[in-house]
Formats: sequence, structure tokens, C-alpha cells
Amino acid sequence: MKKLLSALAVASFAFVPLANADIVGFEVGTYQWKPDYAGTIKSDSNSILGTDIDINDDLGFDDESHNIFWVTAEHPVPFLPNIKIVSSDLKSSAESVLTREITFNGQTYSINENVSTAVDMSNTEYTLYYEILDNWVNLDLGVTLRQYDGMISLQTPPTGTDLNEEEDIDFTIPLIYGKARFDLPFSGFFAEGELNIISYDDDSISDIMVGVGYESDIGFGAKIGYRTFELDVEEDDITADMEFKGAYFSAFYHF
Repeated sequence: MKKLLSALAVASFAFVPLANADIVGFEVGTYQWKPDYAGTIKSDSNSILGTDIDINDDLGFDDESHNIFWVTAEHPVPFLPNIKIVSSDLKSSAESVLTREITFNGQTYSINENVSTAVDMSNTEYTLYYEILDNWVNLDLGVTLRQYDGMISLQTPPTGTDLNEEEDIDFTIPLIYGKARFDLPFSGFFAEGELNIISYDDDSISDIMVGVGYESDIGFGAKIGYRTFELDVEEDDITADMEFKGAYFSAFYHF
């Protein structure tokens, strides 16, 4: 991890000579995202191997709406990066009746058992970036640190086996950040794409957003788009290979 962070830091400083914002600017915004879920989770416990649990077929997850908030600050000071902070509320829950026996965190959940599952993939990300282009074509490049602070829990009712196993999702991962925006001159309309991506050791994340929008002369704007988030991580005793895909709607103010 330390070597990876050092490499990303060196890569980000490679953009410094090109980075020159000409004014101070701030942007605040929010968007609602409603993805479909797919993938598996597994939790081992000492010498007891966990089951690859399908979050749809075994646990009954479907789609659910999530709220994301962000703020950015840009400045004209050379060599200092701009900053973007994003807070994502990615809490979900589901109910199901197991159609097979599964093992999670050392405990066995029996077939025909009622299971309540909670997954919290909420995170906060801190992005330092430079403006490489700033005209009708805008290009930002930098580095993101995404901090996860959540959990996965599987619970059965007291009238059943009364199990309640929980595994923390608590790690920070660095990502390469890029964003491009293409403004249609004199109209306020634009198209944009944004990505956060990394792959190293046994962990990989790919988070891609594309959208179209409109920004008024006074800074208020809105956009719609599609986001695909793929997560494949092994942290401590938990393994997650999950995918979230869906449309989003956003409102923002740029001043």
C-alpha cells in the first residue's frame, strides 16, 4: 500500500507544471443513484472457510436509492492541487429465505432459514487534482483516497437459530482520478465522464460515471447519467466481488 501511495503521489506531481486555474471556484451538489446489485460476499473465520454468498439469489437484494453529496474547491495558486470531497451513503438491507446452507463468519445458516441482511458500503473520498485543460474542453487528473467505514451483517430471528454475525468493512484505498467535460459553446449544455480506478494485489475498484447536463449563467445546474461501480477486494477475513449499476439524477450549484 505504501509503495502504491508513493507511486500515485509521484504521478500526480507530474501534472503540476500544467495546472493553472485562473479563478477561485466552488461547487456543491448532490445526486440520487438507484443501482441494481450483483455479486458475492464471503467471510472466513480462522480455519472455517466461508461460502461465496450471492447477494441476489441467497440474500434477496434488489435495487435501492442512495444519496451522494460533493463539494469542490478550485484556486489559482500554482503547484497546489484543487480538492474534491464526496460523501456516499450506500446502506442497503434485504430479507430472504435461504434455499441452501451457507457459512458466514464461522457460523452456519441452515436451509429454509429466514435471514435479514444489512450491507453498509458508505464511504468518504478525498480527491486532489489538477486542471490540465480549462476551456470548452475541461480535463482534471489526480488521486483519490476512498475511505470505507461500514459492515455486513446476517441475522436470523430469535424464534429460529438466533444468529447475528457482523463483519466490518473498514479500509482505505487509493484511486487514480480523471474527469473530462465537453461544453457545447454558448448553450449551457455539456457532456462529461468521470472515473476512479485502481488494481493492485488482490484488490481492484472501477467506478465510472457518464452523463449530460445543463448549467445556467448563474451557476445552477442539473444532469442525468449512468454509474457503474465494480468492487473486488480482499480485506482481513472478508472478500467482496460486487457490482452496482444504475442511473442517477443530480443537482448542483457552481459559483
